[in-house]
Amino acid sequence: MRLGTIRRAGTTVAVRLEGDEAVGLDQPDVGSLLALPSWRQHAGGADGPRFPLDELDWAPLIPRPDKIICVGLNYAHHIQEMGHDQPDYPTLFAKYTAALIGAGDDIVLPEASSAMDWEVELAVVIGSRVRHADEEEAARAIAGYSVVNDISARDWQRRTSQFLQGKTFEATTPLGPWLVTSDDPAAAAGHWRLWCEVDGERMQEADTADLVFGPPALVSYCSTVITLEPGDVIATGTPGGVGAGRKPPRFLADGQEVVTVVEGIGELRNRCRREKR
Repeated sequence: MRLGTIRRAGTTVAVRLEGDEAVGLDQPDVGSLLALPSWRQHAGGADGPRFPLDELDWAPLIPRPDKIICVGLNYAHHIQEMGHDQPDYPTLFAKYTAALIGAGDDIVLPEASSAMDWEVELAVVIGSRVRHADEEEAARAIAGYSVVNDISARDWQRRTSQFLQGKTFEATTPLGPWLVTSDDPAAAAGHWRLWCEVDGERMQEADTADLVFGPPALVSYCSTVITLEPGDVIATGTPGGVGAGRKPPRFLADGQEVVTVVEGIGELRNRCRREKR
C-alpha cells in the first residue's frame, strides 16, 4: 500500500492511494493510523471518500512524530567527500516537528543563514513499538519507506561541535509524499536509487546500497538507546554531491526548485522562499 496525509477543509486526513484516486481513512494522519495495533488491516479495508490524486495537497507524511532521528555520514562516498573516516557507529542527531513541511510546500530559507544545503535521504517509518531489537526484529518493526530532504543551514551547523541548530530550522524539511509499506512490491528490493536536482541540475545521485548502516541496523541501534514508537521517522543519511562539498560551495537561493527522488518510493518538489519577517 501507499499511505499519505493530505490537507482537506482546514484539517488533515490519512489516505490510501488507489490508481488516480486517494481513499479517505478515518484517521487524521498517517502517524495516528500507525498507532492502531492492526493498522495494515485497517488501512487496507477502509473505504471512505475519494479524492482525485492530482488535486491533493500533501501535508508532512507524519505531521507530529514522537521522534525524528537523523543519521549523518552514512554513505561511503559522502564520507570521503566530506573528508571523514568511515564511522564504527551511526552518527545520530535529531529534528523537531516544526521543521517538517509537505511534499509540495515551500522550503523557507531563513533570514539568519546564507548557506542552506540540499540532502536527499531515504526515510524509514516505524510501524510498531520496539526496544532492544536485533536486526530481524528491527526489520519487522519498519512500517515502510518515504522520502525526506534534510535541508541544512551549514553556517549554523558549523558554529559548534553540536550541529542540531543547523538541522532543524523551521519549515525546511519536506517529508512524503506518501509511505510505501514494507510489504509493497516497491519495497522488495531493499535498496533504491535516489537523487536531488536544483533547478533541473542533478546535484546528487546514488544507490542506498552505498549505505554504511542500512535500515534494520539503524532501527536496531536506535532502539537500544530509546524505545521507538509507531510513526517515528529515521532519516538514513545523504549521499555525495551536497553543496558544502563542492568547490566552490554552492547553496540554495530564493526561487529555486528542489526535486528530491527515491526511485520507486516517491518524489518531493519544493520551491525555496527567503524568509520574510
